Amino acid sequence: MPGQTITTPFGRRTITLALIKGQLESADVPTGKTVDKWRVYRDACDARTLLGLRDRALAVLNALLSFYPESHLSADDNLIVFPSNAQLTARANGIAGTTLRENLALLVKAGLIHRKDSPNGKRYARKSDGGTIEDAYGFSLAPLLARADELAQLAQQVVAERRSMQLHREKITILRRDIRKLITAAMEEGASGNWAQVEDQYIEIVSGVAKAKTLGELGAIREDLELLYGEVVNILEMQIKSQKNDGNANECRHHIQNSNTESSSEIEPSSEDEQGQPSAGNPVRLHERIKTFPLGMVLRACPEVVAYGPSGGVADWRDLMSAAVVVRSMLGVSPSAYQEACEVMGPENAAVAVACILERAGHINSPGGYLRDLTRKAARGEFSLGPMIMALARSNPAPATRAS
Repeated sequence: MPGQTITTPFGRRTITLALIKGQLESADVPTGKTVDKWRVYRDACDARTLLGLRDRALAVLNALLSFYPESHLSADDNLIVFPSNAQLTARANGIAGTTLRENLALLVKAGLIHRKDSPNGKRYARKSDGGTIEDAYGFSLAPLLARADELAQLAQQVVAERRSMQLHREKITILRRDIRKLITAAMEEGASGNWAQVEDQYIEIVSGVAKAKTLGELGAIREDLELLYGEVVNILEMQIKSQKNDGNANECRHHIQNSNTESSSEIEPSSEDEQGQPSAGNPVRLHERIKTFPLGMVLRACPEVVAYGPSGGVADWRDLMSAAVVVRSMLGVSPSAYQEACEVMGPENAAVAVACILERAGHINSPGGYLRDLTRKAARGEFSLGPMIMALARSNPAPATRAS
């Protein structure tokens, strides 16, 4: 670019290696490259949080661009603008002189403009006899041209993140409404279950919504609410299924008794097993197995099980079940205890239970006995994996991410 050199600032201002690097990169802009100055300005506005800029700095940048006469920044032109502070103040909505200098420094630090100071620090241009500018001292807009593609990518990243955050907030709003109304209905109609504890979990999760500022924080809250929602629906669905099955069984028994008036002894159970008590050879099965939770949620709550998967990783449910077999053996859980858990809970949920036990192995004296106890409670409809997974997930928070 014509007249582009590495220059140092006037007076007490110092130069850094980052500023030198920026000047060198601006000098490498290909000849003939052009960009719409207002398009690149809009990209800088969208990416202001990533650039560390505030609104006043963008107003100053807008004023600087207004002193460039063309609509497109071109590598073939002189990209130095040299307005006085009074002119900049007038076009930047009358900001104070101190504020103007602070925001000019921010633009330089962010790498959107460069200083090209004259020997005495004044801003001016030297013109030839024909009136063309031979040299100018002021602020170079070359970095905007050099970083146009980068700024466009940053703007797209911010827009995508903003959209993801909006989607998270919308989903969180719906989940909060649904969970709140389901808990209220369960309490008012006397549904069995520890609804006070469920409500406490709900209040604890939603208390963090107002403080969540990043995409990762909102994503973690959404995951917790989805897990709690699944838990609430699961409890209610199991109760409805159980009531329906109990009603069908009573109707069936009433029909048999009325149809066999001559010999009631023929239909009486002859052993404790037939009366509905569990035995080692005939484990009780749930009317409907506990619902499987999302694999990503399980791995977030139980990260230690990943190391025991095939090739040291867990990519799907089959890998998790394979890892659970290894962990079961390592913890000393008998094959019969694990088999009974698989039959009562389902193989996926039994693997999740083993992963949870591994995560809390330091607090459990007998993993095998603990698993059998969970299995018995699950058979009676008194146990669900939800609270255990939620507690472990809160103790193993997910890392913050930019995308969902």
